[in-house]
Amino acid sequence: MELKVASLAERPEMHGRVTGMADTWPEFLRNDLVGNAHYARIAAELPEYVLFAENERGEVVAHAYSVPFALGAGGELPARGWDEVLVWAFGDLRRGLRPDTVSAISVVVAPPVQGTGLSARMLSAMRDNARARGFREVVAPVRPSAKHREPRTPMEEYAFRTRDDGLPHDPWLRVHVRAGGRIEGVAPASMSVAASLDEWRAWTRLPFDEEGLVEVPGALVPVHCEPDRGYAVYVEPSVWVRHTL
Repeated sequence: MELKVASLAERPEMHGRVTGMADTWPEFLRNDLVGNAHYARIAAELPEYVLFAENERGEVVAHAYSVPFALGAGGELPARGWDEVLVWAFGDLRRGLRPDTVSAISVVVAPPVQGTGLSARMLSAMRDNARARGFREVVAPVRPSAKHREPRTPMEEYAFRTRDDGLPHDPWLRVHVRAGGRIEGVAPASMSVAASLDEWRAWTRLPFDEEGLVEVPGALVPVHCEPDRGYAVYVEPSVWVRHTL
């Protein structure tokens, strides 16, 4: 597949096509309040950190979002993973702090071309972009791509599971390690979605009428349901991977 990779800073006219590209995220993930408040800001305020791949027909087939932030030398990666690094990055931007690290936020491949190796190419482009901007490190709160098949397996166990060749069992973690990343640990509360039972029913088409843990398609861990109180809460863990450039 012939592809051109560019940033939105280089091609601002592509903003609508990049942000409008189809994806396969579960509906409930689109309702993380931190993500809703900050994700769209990346393309608007940090376009140099939004990369996209365009095929020979001019179609956007993948994009990669990242954000710069001031972690500090030897800084500890936050337990609230994806949510916290978004807030951290835009807080630093508002205060004018000089960033020293880039965090991956997402790599998304359009449904028709998933499974063709584009995710690895976009991760490589993200690393190259950070290096070209003078950064020495990229970190990533990785959402393991096959963890949803084992929602009851603790992430601490799943993240460090390996194959016979020593590479991670999970395909997306494997891409990161092959690219030079090192698994650092688990962010136990990387993303949170708290909503009414009616909202959860609309998103999942599940009854949400019994107290306890509910397995939801696409969720990495079960959702905690409280029917007597009228709400359910999903707290998603992720896996911190560190890339030294």
